[in-house]
Amino acid sequence: MAKQYEKLSPELIEFIQYQKIFFVGTAANDGTINVSPKGFDSLRVLGPNRLVWLNITGSGNETAAHLLQNNRMTIMFCAFDGKPKILRLYGQARAIHPREKEWPEFDVMFKPHPTARQYVDFAIEMAQTSCGFGVPFYDFKEERDNMDEWIAAKGEEGIENYWREKNQVSIDGLPTKILGDD
Repeated sequence: MAKQYEKLSPELIEFIQYQKIFFVGTAANDGTINVSPKGFDSLRVLGPNRLVWLNITGSGNETAAHLLQNNRMTIMFCAFDGKPKILRLYGQARAIHPREKEWPEFDVMFKPHPTARQYVDFAIEMAQTSCGFGVPFYDFKEERDNMDEWIAAKGEEGIENYWREKNQVSIDGLPTKILGDD
């Protein structure tokens, strides 16, 4: 049975902090809906109605593009071990780029990452839990090292070139503003 909350309780915050993966859903006004898995140590709960996550470089940049048009976002966590539970957070978000004045406020919360492209500041309007009985058990083995290898091969200049080539527009052609006012 689903239960809805106006804010995160200490128990829900603890549940979030335990998870190794979460999923982010966004959509522009029209076009493709995006759901993206996120891992690493990339999320911080800032309070009962606010969190931030570090968005590192990926093959696309759908979240940033969507948020420029429509700031609605859903974040979902699932228990893959222990007691079953799904937690969905509904709210509004904003992408913060390295050139913006808020960047240092968030940057001190995370270990430096050479492909950090945005922080996503998320205001939680509603939290909802559901049973999670259909979510299978999975064991966390370890973080992948592919990103570290990719970063070493690209270098700082290569990463910026990658942003220029792959992260400036969404798959629907919407701007992401990763390099400024594109």
